[in-house]
Amino acid sequence: MSAHIYIEGAESKEAQVRCREGFRKLLGKAGFSQSKRMPRLSACGGRNSAFDDFKVAHLGNMPGDYIALLVDSEDPVADIKKTWDHLKIRDNWDKPEGANDKQVLLMTTCMETWIVADRETLREHYGHKLQEKALPPLNNLENRNRHDVHERLAHATRNCSNAYSKGERSFEVVGLLNPYAPSLSSLPSFKRMIETLEDKL
Repeated sequence: MSAHIYIEGAESKEAQVRCREGFRKLLGKAGFSQSKRMPRLSACGGRNSAFDDFKVAHLGNMPGDYIALLVDSEDPVADIKKTWDHLKIRDNWDKPEGANDKQVLLMTTCMETWIVADRETLREHYGHKLQEKALPPLNNLENRNRHDVHERLAHATRNCSNAYSKGERSFEVVGLLNPYAPSLSSLPSFKRMIETLEDKL
């Protein structure tokens, strides 16, 4: 069996390399390495490009293969297990024939939600100039507006030499995250991704 995940983000070739590397590091630390095969990762540019690539791969997949789409939910999710319902409402995407909800892995509401959840990694990476109080509270994190989460993260790191910027430095931080950090591992969308991959790989 093979597994392939199509990821939203990274328009340039260089950014696509950073995207794959960041998520490969994160999944590796979560245990998906030698004992649990690392899925193939493709960084696809915008969310529509990721969906298009996923559809092509889904139509051509072999029985037993796991083809998945990893995208920001963009908005809060009513039911994390009904991913195609959310994408139909949010993006008017139709579920491809034969696809199921476990083939969609949502970052709710955005990748930055996962990043701000791991405060210890942020402290280690950004150092004493990190303005932790500017970060969004950890409670109800997945229901926060994605723009607010991103802006607070950028504001909290603005005085750091490696200030957060989407695309340029975002995937580096993803690769540093600790998948066992309590506030990250307990996020429903992150927990679901790990549990789904453990089941499929």
